[in-house]
Amino acid sequence: MPVRLPPLAPMRPEHAEQVLAIYRAGIEGGNATFETEAPSWATFDAARLPAHRHVALGPDGKVLGWAAVSAVSTRPAYAGVVEHSVYVHPGHRGRGIAGALLAALIDSTEAAGIWTIQSGVFPENTASLALHARAGFRVIGTRERIARHHGVWRDTVLIERRSPLIG
Repeated sequence: MPVRLPPLAPMRPEHAEQVLAIYRAGIEGGNATFETEAPSWATFDAARLPAHRHVALGPDGKVLGWAAVSAVSTRPAYAGVVEHSVYVHPGHRGRGIAGALLAALIDSTEAAGIWTIQSGVFPENTASLALHARAGFRVIGTRERIARHHGVWRDTVLIERRSPLIG
């Protein structure tokens, strides 16, 4: 029997509390981001492009996961390059939700003319690296000791997906 994926919807302000709770869970896990605390909704909202924010909703309407992008630069030459994030509630991982969110993100960015989606992933986050490889992302390289996380130097694997439809 095939796995039934939850419906996806645009991220809206009414999802804020649940989106930030999932983000906090990712932060607390230690291998998702250099951030040490979730921002306010106003800060989160201002940093992410409105047309490329998606949530996966459970049957009760609760947010199970989210995906969003931020512009990498305000320079016009980089208008088609974004950095993305995908987070899934710890209790709902391994069910295809991240893949569905990533596919929706790829669809929305390509429809908008965005040619590159990139991200930095901790090498220890093997599930994320495998997810991205399945979605057509390639490893650009490892940024060694790029920043400290809780006082420890951490590497990140720089990944990107170039749209085959644009450029």
